[in-house]
Amino acid sequence: MLILGLLSLGLIYADSQSTRLATESRWVASYILSPMHWLAGQPGNAWRGLTTYFTSRSTLLEENERLHNEARILQGKVQKLVSLTAENVRLRELLSSSTILEDSVLVAELLSVSPDPMNHQVIINRGSDEGVYIGQPVIDAYGLVGQVVEVNPTTARTILVTDSRHAIPVQVNRNGVRAIAEGSGKIDTLLLPNVVATTDIKAGDLLVSSGLGQRFPAGYPVGVVESVIHDPGQPFLNVVVRPSAQLNRSRYLLLVFTGGLPQ
Repeated sequence: MLILGLLSLGLIYADSQSTRLATESRWVASYILSPMHWLAGQPGNAWRGLTTYFTSRSTLLEENERLHNEARILQGKVQKLVSLTAENVRLRELLSSSTILEDSVLVAELLSVSPDPMNHQVIINRGSDEGVYIGQPVIDAYGLVGQVVEVNPTTARTILVTDSRHAIPVQVNRNGVRAIAEGSGKIDTLLLPNVVATTDIKAGDLLVSSGLGQRFPAGYPVGVVESVIHDPGQPFLNVVVRPSAQLNRSRYLLLVFTGGLPQ
């Protein structure tokens, strides 16, 4: 019996040792093989990382382009809004100026401008069907623009006061001194020829239509004297005038009917 007990203990010890060795072997194998498994997996991890990077970059680039396009669209809408706001301001100024006139007026819109820089003429969208006539004064919210020189049923041609072929009788608003304002061929300049050296006129004086010649009603602003130069050797002053009307900006004009609107 003793011998059998010892044999049993020996078998149990051997079995425990065998289990311990197996466990240690598996631990050693795992310890040794883990770095190898990690290394073996790195190419796949690197590829997945690169794929994710390029996918994210492509997505970001597409998103960036989309946002830029939206920004361009919004910028265009903002510019249009600014343009409409400015146009509304000009219309309000035009309508405000018409309320203080004793003469009847008809609003006209600019259709085209002569491409010749020396030919200061414009086409408006009113014609004989609405009573427009040759010689009719045309103004904007700030002053005298010109006069109608050609009429069609639905359009009319207007010559501007700055055209070199145009002249208008004016007077200095401050003291009533009379003169003739002629177009210079430059959109921002009028000239006063044959003003004698002793004339009381100076920079800053407002010139208005005098009403002489019965073509333009009296009292409409024509321009502001910009400079007065006296050459001692010359009998006349060199007077330069800046037009009151915004000749290169106004889109809406007023046709003046001194006897009231035609029926």
